[in-house]
Amino acid sequence: MTYTKRDLVRRISEENNIPMVQVEPWVDIVIDAVRNTMMDANPECRIEIRDFGVFEVKKTKAKPKARNPKTNEVIYVPEHRKTHFKPSKLLKEFLKTPISDLQDA
Repeated sequence: MTYTKRDLVRRISEENNIPMVQVEPWVDIVIDAVRNTMMDANPECRIEIRDFGVFEVKKTKAKPKARNPKTNEVIYVPEHRKTHFKPSKLLKEFLKTPISDLQDA
């Protein structure tokens, strides 16, 4: 199932009994702040949100002899940046719970 920003706004609104029109700007502000911090990374950054996880921008090495799997052509891939997310212990433990245990509850 895919959740959108609108779904998150609706959930926050319902859980806190606040109108969606008041919640949405704050959700936008948080998402914009995380995105802008990652985009401003020079060249790396780490954003840690306790009990949720860590967002990181990491540098990759250049690959002078990468292979295009479609054409088998050898190509050069320059160094670039990539995003990485590492879940918190709390989230990781929950995700390791067998699905059958969740369905029984």
